Amino acid sequence: MDAVLRAVAIYLVLLLLFRLVGKRALSQVTTFDFVILLIVGEATQQALLGEDFSITHAALVVGTLLLLERGADYLTWRFPRLQRVAESVPLVIVEDGRVLHEVLRKEHLSEEDIIGAAREAHGLERLDQIKWAVLETSGGISVVPKSQAPEA
Repeated sequence: MDAVLRAVAIYLVLLLLFRLVGKRALSQVTTFDFVILLIVGEATQQALLGEDFSITHAALVVGTLLLLERGADYLTWRFPRLQRVAESVPLVIVEDGRVLHEVLRKEHLSEEDIIGAAREAHGLERLDQIKWAVLETSGGISVVPKSQAPEA
């Protein structure tokens, strides 16, 4: 019965905190957001099992993490220069069909990753069909085909 009560308490605390903090689409979750979610999971797991933390302590840890995350979101919104520090920036990896190999090496990507994203999004088969390919902050690759690129 104790485990059930703990589960209900943790569920209610998480429900309340996530409603207060707001939500993002899963595609907008950054790597750091994912790490925070893993830490939240660990804190709640400890409270659910009752090994190290009380429910109150776990709620305090989770609430603090979510408050810090929300504060960081606000600061990067309010002061855009902080976004470069707190989050990554989009990187151009293909420019007018030409692969920027230095960026690929730095980001541990291959040409096959780019072709895969181009094939998936637009059915493209070759790099020379790509006007721009951008490694987004989410880790995804956005592709603009030459046929859809606006005239300069």
